[in-house]
Amino acid sequence: MKKFLIALIISASIFNLGKVEAVEPYDVIRQEVSYYNHSEKEIAWISMAILYAAEQCQIDPMLITAVMETESAFKFNALSPVGAVGLMQLMPSTAKMIGVDPHKPLANVVGGAIYLKNQLDRFSGNGAYALSYAIAAYNAGPQAVINANGIPHIAETQNYVVKVINNYNRLQQMLRG
Repeated sequence: MKKFLIALIISASIFNLGKVEAVEPYDVIRQEVSYYNHSEKEIAWISMAILYAAEQCQIDPMLITAVMETESAFKFNALSPVGAVGLMQLMPSTAKMIGVDPHKPLANVVGGAIYLKNQLDRFSGNGAYALSYAIAAYNAGPQAVINANGIPHIAETQNYVVKVINNYNRLQQMLRG
């Protein structure tokens, strides 16, 4: 029986090679959010907010989704022990610097995207390390990355970078189908 199922799966994949269906970013984001959140209204809102912020900041929506998933597991009222707030876990000082109210959900998502874009731009000259450095800066602050000349030797930040990149790669794979 097991060999039959394996043969069936292989046959199905061979015959469907030319029929790869495009997956929309909204569908991938929605699927990811629904894993954590079971409110249809909130799932749709978060998915659209991510797409809106991505468009406004010219960032891959899968990256915003990966950061948000790692930061808050898509919880509107997330609050960290150090005071980070909301879906994108903005520190009040960061939100103030960007000019957003971190307690307002859309401002939080857009503010997080702006801050992420700032880090992507700041570390863009670091070649293959640019994304990792930007993600580390989102977590630990850009000065920590600059001082360490790379990802800081902080276990939380190192684990954070791995989680975000793993989530991001998985989401991109889902998008490709």
